Amino acid sequence: MMPRAVLLDISGVLHNDGVPLPKAVEAVSRLQEASVALRFVTNTSRKTGAAVYAELRQMGFEVERSQIHTAPSVLKRYVQQHGLRPYLLIHDNLIPEFDDIDETHPNAVVICDAEYRFDYAHLDAAFQILQTGAPLLVVGTNRYFHRQGSLHLDAGPFVKALEYAADTQARVLGKPAPGFFQGVLDEVGVDAGEALMVGDDAEADVAAAIQAGLQGCLVRTGKYRHGDERRTLGCRLEKDLGALVESLG
Repeated sequence: MMPRAVLLDISGVLHNDGVPLPKAVEAVSRLQEASVALRFVTNTSRKTGAAVYAELRQMGFEVERSQIHTAPSVLKRYVQQHGLRPYLLIHDNLIPEFDDIDETHPNAVVICDAEYRFDYAHLDAAFQILQTGAPLLVVGTNRYFHRQGSLHLDAGPFVKALEYAADTQARVLGKPAPGFFQGVLDEVGVDAGEALMVGDDAEADVAAAIQAGLQGCLVRTGKYRHGDERRTLGCRLEKDLGALVESLG
């Protein structure tokens, strides 16, 4: 039975390293044609939302810009709504997303996947600000991501290091935060129990969605590793997005 809303993770569900996964383009087209609210949700923080949209269109996915919800864009709105001046520990590619944000005399620390900026100097600068009581705002606590056939460190391990050093607790604004899923559902006007989240991350995508009241489907693509489903009680397990859409009819 087709849910009223379907939330799709992007990397590892639709494509790997910019190459569409088998039948993924066709699966998205079928969902777009169905009477379902389709949204694309990602913690990707090495690209702006505009870049994510452009890449999906280039790969052949028929998506609208308004259907894409990125964790960095949610984080930016939070900073603006609360009048914060963040110290931005982010990837070079993401700088345009925050170029209209006041960064003078930081009173908050914002962490995305900063890649090579996760060095001692930048982490220590963030630590100094956190010692003043400034909030630590992060897109997620993902341990790793999948790229070019192997797993690589994500922002999560560095977030945990700063939490430990500064004796603080990060506020997560992307997945797996319940508020991230709820924000998408509020926008489409669908209750959690009528929505399905599809992802390749057993914890941040699927288990988190189930805890937020959504249905969850774990696909065996992207960062999925054998046995991940044991960490996601109550989830549906499918070979890939194409197989899931086929089963939904």
